[in-house]
Amino acid sequence: MFARFSLIAVLALLAAGCANTSPTLGSKNISYGDTKAVETVTNEFGSTDLQMIAESMTRSLAQSGILQGRPVVQVYDVKNKTSEYIDTREITTSIKTQLMKSGTARFASDNTAMQSQVDQLKLQNQSGLYKKSTVAKTGNMIAAKYRLEGSISSIVKRSSDYKDVFYKFSLQLIDVESGLAEWMDEKEIRKTTER
Repeated sequence: MFARFSLIAVLALLAAGCANTSPTLGSKNISYGDTKAVETVTNEFGSTDLQMIAESMTRSLAQSGILQGRPVVQVYDVKNKTSEYIDTREITTSIKTQLMKSGTARFASDNTAMQSQVDQLKLQNQSGLYKKSTVAKTGNMIAAKYRLEGSISSIVKRSSDYKDVFYKFSLQLIDVESGLAEWMDEKEIRKTTER
């Protein structure tokens, strides 16, 4: 009987020792949420809108068949034509990430990263700091076959009872050599708030 009680006591102590006893720092009013949950805190551009746009555009572009053979694409910043601040780089980063993960395309350095690429090549080739056999050679960067560019615009309507915001996101893939648009699509989102 004593042995059975001792075994139960030992198991209880082991279970208590395995429990997560890490302290939680910060406010008790903050919690983690589902990143895929529909976010409707305001009718301004939000995370759900970004995810819907990125998923819609990625699916459309991948299904178009234009990206056969994983061509190199250069992505330009999306133009924000709305009256609110929208981090459009996050939209293009999400689209690039999904296309890259699907194995559909490869991406050249974009406008912002190009200067970093050039600086790195100059550093390796002109500083004398690196072993020659490991230096990246100049003149070997792969040129983009396509460029991806787009814009987001909005129309806002207000009354004493409602606020309606209509977003339109447009994206196009242009053949760099010919200048022809090879693919285009749009995603529209309407958000209405009753006051």
